[in-house]
Amino acid sequence: MHPVATQALVLHAFDYRESSRIVRLATAELGIVSVIARGTRSPKSKMGSALDLFTGGIAHLRVHPSRDLHSLTGFDATRSRPELAESLARFRAASALAELCLRFGKEDESGRVHDAAVRVFDAIGVADDAQVAALAIAGAWRLIGELGFAPAVEECASCHTLLDGDAAVTFDHRAGGALCANCARQARGGRTIPGEARRTLAAWLAGDEAPLIDDTMARAHRRLLREFVEEHIGDDRPLRAFLAWEEASVIAARDSA
Repeated sequence: MHPVATQALVLHAFDYRESSRIVRLATAELGIVSVIARGTRSPKSKMGSALDLFTGGIAHLRVHPSRDLHSLTGFDATRSRPELAESLARFRAASALAELCLRFGKEDESGRVHDAAVRVFDAIGVADDAQVAALAIAGAWRLIGELGFAPAVEECASCHTLLDGDAAVTFDHRAGGALCANCARQARGGRTIPGEARRTLAAWLAGDEAPLIDDTMARAHRRLLREFVEEHIGDDRPLRAFLAWEEASVIAARDSA
């Protein structure tokens, strides 16, 4: 068991027994870790209030090399994010992103999940509700790209032929992205995406500033993202926070119709 101090971001937490909490952190040095924070539910605890959801800071850990649950001995909060709870749009997006980090980045030990999550949480924290969906989806795709799972969008995922930037193409999750017409004919299933949507996705993956998208396009991009993640996670467990984010957008569209 050895001590580690590292930049960390609180992605999830729940109560454990009478006085403790189990916390899931994205860290800059250890990747995604689970820790037990003993005594933090006590009124006298100095650490309990620092472990609010989406808070960043320096986590002081005692790492158990042979265990999946480590000990959190201190947390020096440097950046709380109450703005993410000030609107449902921000909170739902942030919760979905946290879920993606925990599920898609669980093998990451490079700190890239931590860095990507910090960037997107800060971006949506200052955004208007109308901008949140595009920023969150873009951040999620960049996170996936950082982990080496970025879909092919400018060349065929199968034969690597360059694709016409303006053409609608078949996007096949299992193949790993967009397909040319010849490869699409041999694929099973897939989803057609228009050239505009593909250009937007390419800009997001490259980290470029993409144009704002309307609610209809946001729903299509959100669905594409979820389907891609589910295909490549492969554990058959539903993405509950992400599905709730999707459902909320569908309900809002129906209510405004």
